[in-house]
Amino acid sequence: MSKVATSGTWTGISVTPPNLAGLTTDNVTWGIPAGGGKSGYVFSGKTTEVALDGTEFTLGTFIHQNFPIQAMPQSQFEVDLAVRIVFEDDVARDFSFRFRHNETPNVGPNPEDEVDLPTTVSPETVTIDGTEYSVVITGFKQGGQIVTKFISPENGANSGDIVAVLARTGVPDVAITNVRYKGEVKRTQADEYVEIVNRGTAPADISGWVLGADDPGQDFTFPPGTVLQPGQRIRIYTNEDHPQWGGFKYGSARPLWNDKGDAAKLRDTGGKLVSEYRYGSAVKP
Repeated sequence: MSKVATSGTWTGISVTPPNLAGLTTDNVTWGIPAGGGKSGYVFSGKTTEVALDGTEFTLGTFIHQNFPIQAMPQSQFEVDLAVRIVFEDDVARDFSFRFRHNETPNVGPNPEDEVDLPTTVSPETVTIDGTEYSVVITGFKQGGQIVTKFISPENGANSGDIVAVLARTGVPDVAITNVRYKGEVKRTQADEYVEIVNRGTAPADISGWVLGADDPGQDFTFPPGTVLQPGQRIRIYTNEDHPQWGGFKYGSARPLWNDKGDAAKLRDTGGKLVSEYRYGSAVKP
């Protein structure tokens, strides 16, 4: 575990919107105001602890200034961010990422703007103790939840932390990161889920891998063609359909995960334990 400091600037945009300002700074804005201000992005760096074992850390805070603006010539475009990380030995490295923006109409059934990440792995690397690492963004953290898409209501500023890992270059790293073991759906707890993320820098084919609660009849086998891209986060629900999280479910009419505590285990096609996540009373002190 080491301490690093991050900072960032917005370096480019795939279109030239009206009133574009702030490129090469940490606050880029665009658009002709139709109310209180322009739209734009802010990146706020921080000092944080970073480990080399796949532990997620906060790369910085992302702020989306989503004020009503006049219709844009092009509603979907990409904005580039360069993040400088200064390590404890004063070695500084720049890592680049791309954000995809959807400037939706200010009125209608879905007026919220959307931001996602078409690429999650930095093309730049850093060598630590002879091993090459890249930065992988694994999502946006809002209200304690890590999400894959950033959605902002109109007429305000919406913020969240950008969550990332420092991962070995060229290899996948699949891990269970969360178990929601107490659902809110009465009796069936159909909304329970296990969350899995590829924290690595290469795709991971998990076809035939088995997720289990270590009890008979509580195994889920991933179907053929299941590939997790770098930074991709999926959920396996007890009995709900959520396509935005991969669309995986056990299809069980009863709860699967012990409300007091237990362990979720992920095994590869050879039965090797890839990841184990203990929760509730099963968490080791």
